[in-house]
Amino acid sequence: MYALTELQEIINKRISEENLGREPYALYDPIKYTLDSGGKRIRPVLVLMACNMFSEQVDHAIKPAIGLEIFHNFTLLHDDIMDHADIRRGKPTVHKKWDENTAILSGDAMFIKAYEYFLDIDSPNFREILKVFNNTALEVCEGQQYDMEFEQRTNVTEQEYLRMIELKTSVLLAAALKIGALLGGAKSKDADLLYEFGRNIGLAFQLQDDYLDVYGDTEVFGKQIGGDIVANKKTFMLIKALQLADNNNKNKLEKLIHLEKFDRETKVSKVTQVYNDLNIKELVVAEISKLNKNAHDYLDKVSVPDQKKEELKALSVKLIQRVN
Repeated sequence: MYALTELQEIINKRISEENLGREPYALYDPIKYTLDSGGKRIRPVLVLMACNMFSEQVDHAIKPAIGLEIFHNFTLLHDDIMDHADIRRGKPTVHKKWDENTAILSGDAMFIKAYEYFLDIDSPNFREILKVFNNTALEVCEGQQYDMEFEQRTNVTEQEYLRMIELKTSVLLAAALKIGALLGGAKSKDADLLYEFGRNIGLAFQLQDDYLDVYGDTEVFGKQIGGDIVANKKTFMLIKALQLADNNNKNKLEKLIHLEKFDRETKVSKVTQVYNDLNIKELVVAEISKLNKNAHDYLDKVSVPDQKKEELKALSVKLIQRVN
């Protein structure tokens, strides 16, 4: 079995060797810039990890793993435009370094390139793998649409929010595991169990992100605390607070949400105080714990020896139990 660090090295080496420099350079340079900017490579590593659970060889899974990473980065290019984000992984976003039209077109090219990396798959499961990828790509777009719609709504429910983050974040992690399992020769039942493991871990990961945005350590989290509060994002925490608040706390929250001019630190502090009064911190931790347990219940049912699950378990711990 490969260790997590070995799989990361394999992916990083292969991505660095990919020849994406060709004319017109204005189209391909932003793609290379995006892929060279790093990232955790979680999705391609999950492909190789799942494949390795059922096969000693993972070489045949490297290209589709890279295809998923290219697709993921394509979504970030377009997300950054929609979110007006200036920085990604400590560097200027593509639309800031070049311009929006370049970012849109280079993103489109990345989507096409992602499919190209799936075409050489030599597996009896080729059609099933392509169906999983295609369905997931569409679901990610659906999740982004819901996210945009929620910005204009004040009545987003808990279930609607969970569905949105499932589509926007979880399904790609889940698909990476299912595709990897199918490439390794897994039976459909095991591939589906790994999909459900990834879906639940993805939900827990996003809720942990919501939690850290309020209660995390800025130095460890890597960004300023309270960004979601300042942006009035309909996170699990805000939705839960509005649901549980009495009239007094609900009025406080709604006033803070609708403020057009405010001091950042004061707003973050006041919203966090309402969360504390309503025990929102404990509620989100409990939800993360429940999703994490659900995920590992699915993993326990996968029909491979427990030692072949250890690297995946270790990675899931890193994803969920980030320092807070």
